[in-house]
Amino acid sequence: MNILAIDIGGTMIKYGLVSSDGKILSTDKIKTEASKGLNNILNKIDNIFKRYKENNPVGIAVSGTGQINGMIGKVIGGTPIIPNWIGTNLVKILEEKYKLPAILENDVNCVALGEKWIGTGKELHNFICLTIGTGIGGGIILNNQLFRGENFVAGEFGHILIKKGKFQDFASTTALIRLTKEKTGKVLNGEEIFDLAKKGIIEYQNIISEWIEDLTDGLSSLIYCFNPKDIILGGGVLEQGNYLLRKIEDSLSKKIGPRFKENLNIKQAKLGNNAGMIGAAYLLLEKINKK
Repeated sequence: MNILAIDIGGTMIKYGLVSSDGKILSTDKIKTEASKGLNNILNKIDNIFKRYKENNPVGIAVSGTGQINGMIGKVIGGTPIIPNWIGTNLVKILEEKYKLPAILENDVNCVALGEKWIGTGKELHNFICLTIGTGIGGGIILNNQLFRGENFVAGEFGHILIKKGKFQDFASTTALIRLTKEKTGKVLNGEEIFDLAKKGIIEYQNIISEWIEDLTDGLSSLIYCFNPKDIILGGGVLEQGNYLLRKIEDSLSKKIGPRFKENLNIKQAKLGNNAGMIGAAYLLLEKINKK
């Protein structure tokens, strides 16, 4: 049983076939060309469907940018990156056109579900998942279920306030790159910044330390709110692995009380760029199995 999974981001659309046990069978990507609007997105989905039609997918699982009511598959808010995207009931459009079950859920919620299904969160009943990238997104798993909130927008962690301002404005990878440019005049990506710090260059070590302090300011707020046992962190910068995780833990230990430290685990997400597609596939299987 194959699922056609599509992950619609502001820059790229990742897509492919996912098996019923979460394995990626085929994957590719194309540019979103977000400024061209909704019809352009629908045309791209149609081209993707035609490519995989002969594989007889049992449904279409979409992970998407924005605030999404995943119960009905409608985009209800968010930054208007894609003209006419907000207000679109994509599930209704897809199911009427292709006569197959479909789901649409927020991209970071899908990451959390993917990690819960076959990733770092597989054995966990409760955890918070954050992705650190262009901004900071969040997903919450409570009692093995995705927690969407009253109006389906829970987990917008990037918008919580820290001392300096909005969390994602100072603790995303974008913020790290901006901080490096401010301090050095150089435009470097996250990997390059960490490589220079690992070589012992104090300037870059100090930049990373300042960025981590901003990151743990936000994380400490979440810890005081949720008292979680596990926090799963994803995004390209987390490829730094234990080097980054240990620094985060050291910074956090100075900011949270002893009862909040007990049993707290900061973990690296496992599924990388495929997490959104895998989580969307999981949701589609849930929908099919409930019928």
